[in-house]
Amino acid sequence: MEAREAGEKKTILFNMCGHGHFDLAAYEKYLAGELPDIEHSEAEIEHALADVPG
Repeated sequence: MEAREAGEKKTILFNMCGHGHFDLAAYEKYLAGELPDIEHSEAEIEHALADVPG
């Protein structure tokens, strides 16, 4: 609503996948503080992004 009032266009992006069983388990682990926080190196990120169309 703020964007509309400011005359700006915004995009809302969401990811919808499958049946959600894996998502729900991950949310439960996150909320319980049991989801590991994995940091990726710049090399890993660059490698992962190499095939993403731009």
